[in-house]
Amino acid sequence: MAAVLNLLRIKNLALVEELEWQMAPGFIAVTGETGAGKSIIIGALQLLLGERADKSLIRTGADLCTVEGVFSGDDLQKLNLRLIEAGVEPCEGDLIIKRTLSTTGANRQFINGSPTTLSILKNLGDELVDLHGPHDHQSLLSSEKQLDLLDSFARAGEQLNEYHKHYRQLQTLTAEHAALDTAETAREQELDLLRHQVNEITAANLIAGEEEEIESRYKLAANSKRLIELASAIVNKLSEADGSVLSQLAETQRSLRELEKIDNSISRFSLAHATAVVELSEIARSLSQYAEKLDLDPAQLAGLEQRVSLFETLKRKYGGSIADVISFGERAAERMRKIEGRDAELERLTGEIEKVRGQMSRAGEALRKLRAKVAPKLSATIRKNLVDLGFRQSGFEAKLSALDEQRANGLDSVELLFSPNPGEPLKPLRAIASSGEISRLMLAIKSALAAHDAIPLLVFDEIDTNVGGEIAHAVGAKMRTLGRDHQVICITHLPQVAATASSHFVVTKAVVRGRTFSDLHEVSEKARREEIARMLGGKSESALELAASLLKERSTTN
Repeated sequence: MAAVLNLLRIKNLALVEELEWQMAPGFIAVTGETGAGKSIIIGALQLLLGERADKSLIRTGADLCTVEGVFSGDDLQKLNLRLIEAGVEPCEGDLIIKRTLSTTGANRQFINGSPTTLSILKNLGDELVDLHGPHDHQSLLSSEKQLDLLDSFARAGEQLNEYHKHYRQLQTLTAEHAALDTAETAREQELDLLRHQVNEITAANLIAGEEEEIESRYKLAANSKRLIELASAIVNKLSEADGSVLSQLAETQRSLRELEKIDNSISRFSLAHATAVVELSEIARSLSQYAEKLDLDPAQLAGLEQRVSLFETLKRKYGGSIADVISFGERAAERMRKIEGRDAELERLTGEIEKVRGQMSRAGEALRKLRAKVAPKLSATIRKNLVDLGFRQSGFEAKLSALDEQRANGLDSVELLFSPNPGEPLKPLRAIASSGEISRLMLAIKSALAAHDAIPLLVFDEIDTNVGGEIAHAVGAKMRTLGRDHQVICITHLPQVAATASSHFVVTKAVVRGRTFSDLHEVSEKARREEIARMLGGKSESALELAASLLKERSTTN
């Protein structure tokens, strides 16, 4: 089942306090008196499509504004991969989009209950809704947009992706080639600097982790004199001086032995004493060896001091630690190898560029052939639609031209040419002055693309401006035809268009206790006939009869 928007909820948006709009597939007309608030419907849809929001839209006196849309249909499943990649809950049945605007905090947006970014919401909105207003006709004047229209009709997505892939590859390779192919003097200067840096770091013979060891050894060496003095003094007091600790303990040990001969119960004291003597002797011996090792000569101390100074110099130049310095040296060496192998690398890149340019040209030619094949078909289809819309003898052509150089969208440009009257030459669309003509041309183009367009909801905001009479009938019929393959919402002031819709909603405005409220409700039967009559100029018997005639004509052409 094709996707449709079946529910739109609006709360505290401009003149709308609270509105819940349930709608069906097909062609939906929205009418109402000028100033009733029809534009609020468009504003709500634009918020759902990810348009930037202004807090002035929040209804006076409210702190929070919300807009929520519920889409349904099997076609929504194709969006799930993109939703999952964006960190959003996938569609199981419905797709629910919600925007909130706050007077005090940040605006927020949600997809299926998951918070998301405005960028993701806008990308999703582009897949769901195609909105055209009175000012959107200007997009038709852009050559890029005209080429997009032709490609959409041609279903050229696969060919475009293939071309884009090679185009991006070519841009990357060309940039690499340009960066490497710098001026010779600058290259030699960089190479000299790299050689100096690599040689300086290599000559230092750095080893990861040695900095801590060297600094520890240097600290000991720098304080060796004092350490030797302290260790020697301890050894002297323990074992070497007259009346040393160990000599005195020898006397107490003899006394303990005599006590032990008389009283065996003190043997434990004698054993502990002997253990203490052994441990103190070991301390004296170890400290003596420690002092001998610390007796470094000045040359060793100077070598350690020089090493520590080298570490500090290298860290100041190349990084905060020896590991950083080593890493810098590796990168510099790699860069040096690349520059020294510049000619070979340039030759390799040149070959890659030629290869990718050939692939891009072939992809561009395939795209050009498809465009050239389809352009006459698009032109013929639009000419037929223009006839349906009252241009009985108009001319239209999608003129394809070759570009002098490749661009992001291929090797071609397209110019849409139009002549509304017989005998007049075809002219670019930008030369058309009449808004009524450009409105009908927009509708003719959208009708041509409808069968090729996967976007489920088409919204037209008064694009039927400045047309009337039989042309209005034709516009309504074309809208109804579009409604067979798409859900179509048309905000219109033309009774002939509104009468052809499969469902009809009216926006009304009321003032209650000094506050203005806009509302929307569906009309049918008598109420619809009266609304059509109002649009015709009043609710006179003649207007009501004409309204009934328009509605009957719609029912007989179903």
